[in-house]
Amino acid sequence: MIRADSPLAPAGADSGPRTQDPGLLICARGIAKVYRKGSTEVVPLDDLDLDVPRGQFLALMGPSGSGKTTLLNLLAGIDQPSRGTLHVAGTEIGQLSRSRLTRWRADTVGYIFQLYHLLPVLTAWENVELPLLLHPLSASDRARRVGLALDLVGLSGRGDHFPRQLSGGQEQRVAIARAIVADPPLLVADEPTGDLDREAAAQILALLRQLVVEQNKTVVMVTHDPRAATAADRVLHLEKGRLIETALAAGSGAS
Repeated sequence: MIRADSPLAPAGADSGPRTQDPGLLICARGIAKVYRKGSTEVVPLDDLDLDVPRGQFLALMGPSGSGKTTLLNLLAGIDQPSRGTLHVAGTEIGQLSRSRLTRWRADTVGYIFQLYHLLPVLTAWENVELPLLLHPLSASDRARRVGLALDLVGLSGRGDHFPRQLSGGQEQRVAIARAIVADPPLLVADEPTGDLDREAAAQILALLRQLVVEQNKTVVMVTHDPRAATAADRVLHLEKGRLIETALAAGSGAS
């Protein structure tokens, strides 16, 4: 979409150690996350290993409390592991300072939420433009990128609409455009179809699939919906903080 002529500096230049297999976008070894509530330890993830090749669509499933969102937040650099090593896009993100992690996240990850998280006082165009304000881009460069992102999600004529003027499916498309506008290699999606009807959900899954196939994005999606999981290349279940590979998805469930 944008990367070939991107004016952004590569994320890896000052992001931390780079020792990951170049064929893998994600490489986690022995990951654990520990929270403390008073004198009690809560361990949603324990001794977890995960490899995700570049350009794969991975669905994570599991019961509530199994650690799915915790894992997603670790992969996105929103949180850091208590133990283990986590390489994403070539960088060991567990060793980054807060400021370097913020820069890495802006370059590397697009986050798609269930409830869109659009700012209601901004137009679709302005919502999509927000992540670009973290980068040293001119107004014309930002406009070019926003236009490309909205066109890719099929909303090139809706840039001047506010969220209240859009359907739920259209709002989620705006959120996806916002997630891809800086051209990150990794998209993480937390129940991206959970608030949509069946038709709109199928359209969003088809769009995510398109981003994988045509734009070589890597997508990690948390979902409770087995139908949504069939859009992925691979399905993993989290059970008590451990990953279990139970099925290979057809990668065509959204078509």
